[in-house]
Amino acid sequence: MMVVGFKQQQRPRLALGVVGPIEWDSAIYASGYRMIGESVSKILSPALTEQRFRNNIAKIKQARCRVYMCNILFPPEMKIAGPNVNEQRVLAYADSVFLRADQADIRLIVLGSGTARRIPDGYDAQKAQADFTLLCGKLARLAQKHNIMLALESLEKAETNFLLTLKSTAQVVRAVNNPHFKLNVDIYHMSRENESPQSIIDAADLLIHCEIAEKENRTFPGVKGDDFKPYLRALKKANYKGPIFIEPGGKYTTADMQTGFKYLNRELDEVYAEM
Repeated sequence: MMVVGFKQQQRPRLALGVVGPIEWDSAIYASGYRMIGESVSKILSPALTEQRFRNNIAKIKQARCRVYMCNILFPPEMKIAGPNVNEQRVLAYADSVFLRADQADIRLIVLGSGTARRIPDGYDAQKAQADFTLLCGKLARLAQKHNIMLALESLEKAETNFLLTLKSTAQVVRAVNNPHFKLNVDIYHMSRENESPQSIIDAADLLIHCEIAEKENRTFPGVKGDDFKPYLRALKKANYKGPIFIEPGGKYTTADMQTGFKYLNRELDEVYAEM
């Protein structure tokens, strides 16, 4: 089943976007990108008044870049894993977010939410994963109701202590088995956890989204000169057709954005030129 709005790219050089503030739309567009990712709390949260949300929709419609996705689905205080999950509250919140995403025509929501999914030290990780998988199944059905794609993201030890590899998040996605619940491959987190690019190939049928940044300081590609080609080759072998979003951390400049666009496209060109 295909989700409306998710036409896969057929060209070998994948579309690039930036996770950044919509206020930077013009600069991001001028740097070559055509898509932006924003946060749920800023754009879609039920905590926003209806007027504020309508103002956000107006900004989205006026933006030169397409607001393609939102991340950080759950606020830190809303637990989604471990012993203190208020499932009714979680599902009601998610239903409201997905409804607003549908109204704003934002079709992809990334489920990372490291603090919200952190489990207590010593808590049974297998039980946490089993319970989390059941919750994700219910979230997936809500996403399906609103024609939204939900992409589960593996993180790293600096952000959480639960589901730290693409391999483990892929297990959850497979168990949920819903066409509206897929996998976000974050190359930055994979490199921080020293996870092999093979995990991308192994999860080829689950991939819907990709994010990237340099390993040391989460900088734009090319700022430090990280070699992403092993991971990009894995994306190629997995026949990944979606976009790649750069998700930087800290402060960055227009020059950094321009460098990232040129550098990542050059690495993609080199990979796709290989026989």
